[in-house]
Amino acid sequence: MKTRITELFGIEHPIIQGGMHYVGLAEMAAAVSNAGGLGIITGLTQGTPEKLANEIARCRDMTDKPFGVNLTFLPSVTPPDYPGLVQTIVDSGVKVVETAGNNPAKWLPQLQDAGVKVIHKCTSVRHSLKAQDIGCDAVSVDGFECGGHPGEDDIPNFILLPRAADELEIPFVSSGGMADARSLVASLAMGAEGMNMGTRFIATKEAPVHENVKQAILAASELDTRLVMRPLRNTERVLTNEAVERLLEKEKAMGAELKFEDIAGEVAGVYPKIMQEGTMQAGAWSCGMVAGLVYDIPSVQELIDRIMGEADALISQRLAQFSAA
Repeated sequence: MKTRITELFGIEHPIIQGGMHYVGLAEMAAAVSNAGGLGIITGLTQGTPEKLANEIARCRDMTDKPFGVNLTFLPSVTPPDYPGLVQTIVDSGVKVVETAGNNPAKWLPQLQDAGVKVIHKCTSVRHSLKAQDIGCDAVSVDGFECGGHPGEDDIPNFILLPRAADELEIPFVSSGGMADARSLVASLAMGAEGMNMGTRFIATKEAPVHENVKQAILAASELDTRLVMRPLRNTERVLTNEAVERLLEKEKAMGAELKFEDIAGEVAGVYPKIMQEGTMQAGAWSCGMVAGLVYDIPSVQELIDRIMGEADALISQRLAQFSAA
């Protein structure tokens, strides 16, 4: 399947593995790239330029296909070494960067001068247009269904994707709620040129996370996510657990008085405990509503092959019958 996204990134299938904290390691990125998609290493999981360079080198040992690096730009009292991380990407010869968080305009000239294609993650049409205006090559349009940060507008993809298609000139992919061939074909119908999957890729054999995490996604339904940190306007969709329900009780009790420090125990530094150790009640971790569409834990190759095979059948058979009448 050829789209502007496959052409832009030099990949076989229009499927991107989004950057995920403590999931986007070399093993994950290489598996997706080897299966014909675009794997993504999560830069902030590595934290330092030296560790990121090592992870990129590890990924290169596992695949000769294109892969990218995610850089999420966040306000912080002690920010990561963003200049060093960007320079590492350039020096390592990586040709795709997925940016997220704050406006990446400051870093675009350095990246694009090195031939790096930039896809920016956006949760609204206005942010997507801004990404286009500053020179991003593509955008990942993130609907309200997504795991992680869905923004504050609460617009689901059945509205957001067609709206993006009406406004954008650069190619975009759908993100949030993407799991299977139906997701891909529907995204294409609404104007996207591919899809970005996060939660679905965690429930694969190669995902470098504890088995408890995969089983939690497998067991979850579409009703099992919660929105936390809404009072702080830093909304995050997470899978419910004891810590999340405790956090929500704090938010309800404290109302407008809530500060980040009040919930730090439930959200700060919990990813290693969950993703690596499988301590599932340790705190809040990002998970999309799409968990309700996860029915197995296949290899990445099996998953992508299944998606593309079923997508072809949907387009050539099921949809074709409606136009033949």
